[in-house]
This record gives sequence, C-alpha cells and structure tokens, in this order.
Amino acid sequence: MKRRKEKKPKVNEELQGFDIRINASGEIESNYTIDQLNRFLDKHVIDKKLKNREDLDVVRED
Repeated sequence: MKRRKEKKPKVNEELQGFDIRINASGEIESNYTIDQLNRFLDKHVIDKKLKNREDLDVVRED
C-alpha cells in the first residue's frame, strides 16, 4: 500500500502554527489555550442558537 503524503491543511492566518492532538490517555493537547480558541471562534463564527435573538446585541469584529 502506498502511504499518503502528509499535507498541511489550509488554515486561517490567525491560526498558523496551531497544533492539536489526543494523547494516549485520551486527553486533548494543544499549543493554544482554550481562551485563545474561544476568542477566535467568537470573532469568526456566528452561534446558530443566538443568531435570531432580538434581546442580544451580537457585534462581529471584522
């Protein structure tokens, strides 16, 4: 069998160098903190559950 060449996926420029893996005991290991990931997601992803709520002022920073 031929082995696939490891290709690096295309990522957002803000996530260059991001690495995540699962160790032998099933724990997630990453070089970014949860807070860093949450800030990125808050900035770039709209939460479907909150999208149509009129009582919230959702402001996206672009």
